[in-house]
Amino acid sequence: MALHFLVESSTDARVGDIVSLTGAEAKHAAVVRRLRVGEAVTVGDGAGVQLSGVAASVSPALVDVRIEERTEHPAPTPRIALVQALAKGDRDELAVQAACELGVDEIVPWQASRSVSRWEGTKAVKGRERWATIVREAAKQAHRAWVPEVAVPVSTAQLAARASAERVLLLDPTASVRLSEIASDGRDLVLVVGPEGGISDEELGRLTDAGAERVLLGDTVLRTSTAGPAAIAVLSVALGRW
Repeated sequence: MALHFLVESSTDARVGDIVSLTGAEAKHAAVVRRLRVGEAVTVGDGAGVQLSGVAASVSPALVDVRIEERTEHPAPTPRIALVQALAKGDRDELAVQAACELGVDEIVPWQASRSVSRWEGTKAVKGRERWATIVREAAKQAHRAWVPEVAVPVSTAQLAARASAERVLLLDPTASVRLSEIASDGRDLVLVVGPEGGISDEELGRLTDAGAERVLLGDTVLRTSTAGPAAIAVLSVALGRW
């Protein structure tokens, strides 16, 4: 399979054009991946455009790719968003990485009441930037045409507001309806995953009162790092993505 790289902005490049990789992406291609002239390469802009071509010149500062094919992928619909509660250690980061590889379209950090990790002030900015970096690298690894957006952290009140326009699904091990039984109604889907201690009763009540649905993923209780990716896999089958 051809090596895949990302450019920083949307591109209107056509067959025969040269697209240049610079900065960290060029260095990664030349030094880490050891790209050679003549090797097949794909380049994406993270917004639906994927270009196939061959490396025309390679150096740690600049990699030129001659384009041989251009493909434009429409944005997936309905969209799948993952609201991931902040978790201790790297468990939330593991969830973000796997969710991106599996096809999530948006990732939303959630400061749940039982979250051990707290994002406040500059830590919130740095945390979001860290997640965005993880998403970009995971999207590149998976050759995704669309790089998911990492939203600003939300409160429970802000999350409840989304239930008026989108279908919010709360992963709850005490729910009676299985996620695999959910049929799409055309609305965007928002999966909500709690922290290690789970979603509190108060949060469950507030979100369900706003229209969210409690759903059961399976007969076992998964970690916060694996629940979201597992649910995305289930929905990907139901929506015909897989």
